Amino acid sequence: MSVAPRHDWQNHEIESLFQLPFNDLLFRAQGIHRQHFDPNAVQVSTLLSIKTGACPEDCKYCSQSGHYNTGLEKEKLLALETVLSEAENAKTNGATRFCMGAAWKHPSAKDFPLVLAMVRGVRELGLETCMTLGQLSAEQTDALREAGLDYYNHNLDTSREYYDKIITTRHFDERLDTLAHVRAAGIKVCSGGIVGMGEQARDRVGLLRELANLPQHPESVPINNLVKIKGTPLENVDDLDPFDFIRMIAVARILMPQSHVRLSAGREQMNDQMQALCFFAGANSIFYGDRLLTTANPLASSDMQLFARLGIHPEPAKHGSVNSGQLEPPQHAQFHDAMTSAGH
Repeated sequence: MSVAPRHDWQNHEIESLFQLPFNDLLFRAQGIHRQHFDPNAVQVSTLLSIKTGACPEDCKYCSQSGHYNTGLEKEKLLALETVLSEAENAKTNGATRFCMGAAWKHPSAKDFPLVLAMVRGVRELGLETCMTLGQLSAEQTDALREAGLDYYNHNLDTSREYYDKIITTRHFDERLDTLAHVRAAGIKVCSGGIVGMGEQARDRVGLLRELANLPQHPESVPINNLVKIKGTPLENVDDLDPFDFIRMIAVARILMPQSHVRLSAGREQMNDQMQALCFFAGANSIFYGDRLLTTANPLASSDMQLFARLGIHPEPAKHGSVNSGQLEPPQHAQFHDAMTSAGH
């Protein structure tokens, strides 16, 4: 019997989930997952950096921060034709959602019209659209809604208590304000965080509590495993135990049963067995392609082969969105052909 999602989780309840025996936790998470999703379908997204480097934020994990010397070259906002070409390639290769990220604290008035044109153009290709542009005003959010944006990504990153150890150029409540603007505009929310940044177990509890107790759960919850970037303050932080990461996925699935839980950054450091356990724990979304903004991601061919070995298939794009138009079904020919050749 399906249980209605809750928005009143307490720390001690979430802590008790993390403390369950590993097999019991995964069994519970998988049972909840099956109540709401096809257990063998994974939503596939592609992420493109549309403006790279020189970000004024001081996020201690980020290669794009202008505060650190990471060797990353600053790039201007990409041309519309370049973005649409990348989106067309993503669709051909099996992606159903195209995510665009810009290294800004907030979009400028000069660049915003081009951003809106990107949303309109990608959506016309039949892909779901997602953007991450930093902090938004209510007016900017409304404009993105009118352009046809389906999802907006704005991660909380970590717990409220640990937040100022990671970022000082933006307050935690400002992130919540942007999420509130996105909700008010009728755009779906993509919001999660990063683990392995030197936080304590209580901070992972706090992050999930903030997300699960939002008035409406995010439709997508990306769980990132820190990719340590040379030149950032976190380049030498201790690795997170892989079982703790899998527990994070499982608890996120239990707390937000109807959300897509995305196995996000850090997958290149995970072997196939760890990824398989994450899928069993309730992860049902990945970024597909060779790069995530500026960091490496497993090769697309490796993802195809893993899907084939596990009997997993890409989840079709949902018909309809926050707008009245209908999305066309994506083309999965190349993904399907590669899976077939891998033995599926």
